[in-house]
Parts: sequence; structure tokens; C-alpha cells
Amino acid sequence: MRKSSIPEEGSRDWLAFSGGKNEKEFLRGTREHPEELASAGRFFLEFVRGFQSLGTLGKCVTVFGSARFDQDHRYCKLARKLGKGLAEAGFAVMTGGGPGIMEAANRGAKDAGGLSIGCNIELPHEQELNPYLDRFFEFEHFFVRKVMLVKYSQAFVVMPGGFGTLDEVFETLTLIQNDKIESFPVVAMGSEFWGILRKSMRETMVAEGTIDASDLELIELTDSVEEAIEMIRQGMAGATNSS
Repeated sequence: MRKSSIPEEGSRDWLAFSGGKNEKEFLRGTREHPEELASAGRFFLEFVRGFQSLGTLGKCVTVFGSARFDQDHRYCKLARKLGKGLAEAGFAVMTGGGPGIMEAANRGAKDAGGLSIGCNIELPHEQELNPYLDRFFEFEHFFVRKVMLVKYSQAFVVMPGGFGTLDEVFETLTLIQNDKIESFPVVAMGSEFWGILRKSMRETMVAEGTIDASDLELIELTDSVEEAIEMIRQGMAGATNSS
């Protein structure tokens, strides 16, 4: 039986209880109330620190994408060009703060003298802070990090990636679809990569009626940095006019 680290009954120290620090520990199932309350306190404090760190960004675009690409990969080269273009257009560039696509986009923003932001996550592998960040915050919990990546951005660019990238883009699209956030522009870059998924969605989700054909219009596809920035500008103007 697992030895409990819950304070003794009657103790006033349960509010400072540090059990459940690990996200896996929190998600493993039902626990004692002091453990659950301690986790809730950690979530709250992580949100507050995130608000304090990221609350004054101004116009910001979040770039999603894989941590696994080398910097000489064609998608990283495209992401760096994108970051530079966004910064030159007056946008802060926010990423997950790690290597791969994230590093390239942050580096591009730095190349142009723009504001480069990272929302990093503590992971056992892959995710180390890249060196091109003006401001960063390291998160313990995925869901808190995702809230911050969405909350402070007015547009989103999705580069090729894996499960994490798909999670981020589909959650963003779900929030837009259900009117939980403004209809901000979402641009997918890498038509060879995303075109296959888009085709599959049309032939499965749309065909089976699990989404509407119009839902596919929530995300635009391009390989051009110039087109992506113009899509963002037009989409932001539309979101402002409809709010």
C-alpha cells in the first residue's frame, strides 16, 4: 500500500501540502481531499504566475509545431521566416518555448527585433528552453499552458507536428467552433503535411456528419509567409468587427 504523505488529522499545514506535484499523480484517479486541494492550489498559483508573466503582450500570434525537427529542416526554415515576418508586421511571437519549430519561430522574431515569448512545459525529454526568448514561463501542467497559449493570442499559425500540435490546434478550433473565443484566424502552413489531414477530415468527419463542411473553413492553408500574415490581418479585422 502506498504510504500517505497527508498531514495528520487536525494539522493546519494541509494548505501547504506538496503532494500531487506531478501531473501524472494528479490524473491517476481519486485521492484524499487534502491531496486534491493541494493540486487545486498549485493550479491556481500557476495560473496567477502565468497572468503576471504574460498579461501585457499586446498583439500576439501563437505558433504551434513540432519540437523534433532540426533547425536545417525545411519546416524550421519556414517557421523562422514566419517569425521574422510576424515581428516585422508588429506582432509578438509566442510558442511553446522549446526546440524545433518553436525555436525557429522565436529565432525569426528575434532576428527582426520583435518580442519573442515562450510557454515551456516540464517534460522528461525533448522540451528544453530555446535560447531565443525575451520572456518565458515554465509550466508544470499541460492544460494551464494551453490556456495561456490561447488566452493572449489573437491569431494562430500551425506548423507540422505530432500529437501535441494536433491537440493544440483541435482544441483551439473547438473553442472557436463553440464560440468560447473570438473567431480568430488559424493558419496551417505546410500544405503537403496538412493537406492530407484536411482531405481525410472531409472524407470522414464531414462525410459522416460529425462536423460541418463550413467547419473546415475555420483553418486556412498556405505555404507563403506573406499570405499567412495577410490572412492573419484580415482575420483579426473580421474578429474585431464581429465582436
